[in-house]
Amino acid sequence: MGSTQGVSAVKRVLRQNGYTKTKVGHGGTLDPLAEGVLPIALGEATKLAGRMLDSDKIYAFTLTFGEETDTLDTEGAVIATSDVRPTLPDVEAVLGRFTGLIEQVPPAYSALKVDGQRAYDLARAGEAVELKARAVVIHALHLRHAELVSASISPQAPAARDEEWTLKQVQGDDLLSEVTLIAHVSKGTYIRSLARDIAHALGTCGHVTYLRRIKAGPFREEQAISLDFMEESAKGRGLEHLLLPLEAGLDDIPALSLDQTSAQAVRQGRVLSGMPHSSGLYLAKLGSVPVALMEISDGTATVVRGFNLPDVAE
Repeated sequence: MGSTQGVSAVKRVLRQNGYTKTKVGHGGTLDPLAEGVLPIALGEATKLAGRMLDSDKIYAFTLTFGEETDTLDTEGAVIATSDVRPTLPDVEAVLGRFTGLIEQVPPAYSALKVDGQRAYDLARAGEAVELKARAVVIHALHLRHAELVSASISPQAPAARDEEWTLKQVQGDDLLSEVTLIAHVSKGTYIRSLARDIAHALGTCGHVTYLRRIKAGPFREEQAISLDFMEESAKGRGLEHLLLPLEAGLDDIPALSLDQTSAQAVRQGRVLSGMPHSSGLYLAKLGSVPVALMEISDGTATVVRGFNLPDVAE
């Protein structure tokens, strides 16, 4: 299920259970091949979807060596093969080259536009797609699992395997069939491209065979609920108990307390002057109610995004 299908599924559950006029949006594109965390915003929180799209993400992904596909994942056709397999020290030695600010060429099968058309549409039509390298930030990259070429290990999802047991089986000179890595990345990072480039740095080729987003912005996997659970809760009119407050998507932004008069001015889009606060972005609140995102610069606060919420929780 991709992000758009996830939004549609939530809309269907809301509609079937009497929530007919609720606006729904998502906070981070998720490839159909991938699984994991998908932030869903309802009502006024949809105004934060752009901020969530721009937030950092953490992924677990498995890089399988020996074959590169045109999509850089399991859905594509094989375009290159290699008999070279790295060792665990080989993998650990190259990870530092992919940490920090790096240049990355996005996959041809991506939603980026080339001359007004989606790159994946051109690629599927058999046209050559050349995308420019872009700067992204890999905040952290480390090994989670490694598997031997000859190992006989149950083919369950890497997240369910015993990490300690798997790594203990790998010796320094053992050849690996695949590795699972954890990557903390900035917006715009393509994990499939990262996997391709790591394989190339190891003198081989490879593609992503497993991809799971375990954190999107402030939202972690352990907080997530399944669509099935949401649907059952909706039947019992218990959806409100699953909702996080709007400010849950703004946990990295300081609060700015307003009185009734200043809150009214902010709701009218007016500028607040003489603010003693440091310059930066703030969540302006009247008591516990979010009023607006505001940017303070040299003592002047301007509205970036206003929220239409009641002063008293309903």
